[in-house]
Amino acid sequence: MDIHWYPGHMAKTKRLIKEDLKLVDVVIEVLDARIPASSRNPEINEIGGQKPRLVVLNKSDLAAPEKTRRWLEIFRVAGFSAAAVDALEGRGMREIPALVQELAASRMAALASSGRRGRAPRCMVLGIPNVGKSLFINKLVGRSSARTGDKPGVTRGRQWIRVAGSIDLMDTPGILWPKLEDKEAAFHLAATGAIKEEVYDFYAVAGKLAHWLAENYPGALRERYKLDTLPVDQDELLEAIGAKRGYYVSGGMVDTLNSARIVLKEFREGKLGRYTLDEPGQ
Repeated sequence: MDIHWYPGHMAKTKRLIKEDLKLVDVVIEVLDARIPASSRNPEINEIGGQKPRLVVLNKSDLAAPEKTRRWLEIFRVAGFSAAAVDALEGRGMREIPALVQELAASRMAALASSGRRGRAPRCMVLGIPNVGKSLFINKLVGRSSARTGDKPGVTRGRQWIRVAGSIDLMDTPGILWPKLEDKEAAFHLAATGAIKEEVYDFYAVAGKLAHWLAENYPGALRERYKLDTLPVDQDELLEAIGAKRGYYVSGGMVDTLNSARIVLKEFREGKLGRYTLDEPGQ
């Protein structure tokens, strides 16, 4: 699956981020807990430089708990601070300010020793579109301060946001790479809704996702869609799901397009279970 999506404003955003890095003490990198590897911008280490970094695995309520724990350990071993959160419900959010304060401690001490007036640690929040970055900020602040939406990439512009007097957050639009050559990563991003539907074949993604579930978690598909058998062929699998749900069009044909939409929707909502598509350490 080749995905080409690199709007001009994203290239501009990358330049702005590099310019603004001198203003911040800590980089907060927000990832999707279901795809911790696939939802990372491959240039994030170069962009973030040597700034202390807190990796936040958002949407952890939709990911496999044991795999999330392993991913957190992997990031910590790599030298980052890491935390799992569910920004929608607020789980795990209370520890974020303390983690930022810990990462910024040496910088704050250096400012104090130089005679500078004390200030709150400054953070830059980075993430690709639709990992829940704006929702993360809103929950952290406790009010709707950053623009949010259900569609990928709705955040625009830049703003500073004070969090309970303890840290300052800089919100920036998410960045996506010019061309995603890793086909598995492209599939994972599409399946979790991180990419606009206009740039990929949703039917092909749904078919591959249903096939992945049938191979790895067959019981989940059988239970959710009341299937007696799981066809190996992706088209036949979507047809079986549609037949059980009663999705028919004129002429008695199964509406497999509707089946595909339902599979993607229910996977993204967690109705099929909690899954992590990226294996720990990938």
